[in-house]
Amino acid sequence: MAPKGSDYSKDELDNHSNQLNDNNDAYWQSRGEDERPDDWEDRND
Repeated sequence: MAPKGSDYSKDELDNHSNQLNDNNDAYWQSRGEDERPDDWEDRND
């Protein structure tokens, strides 16, 4: 369940959180990659 008073569903909030997490495929997909690249740790230094 989404936080009380939120205009967004839990799924929408989870997706937003995943897109901000560089350890998640959704982060990379939202930036044009197919999935998290093997060198993802080096790209964020």
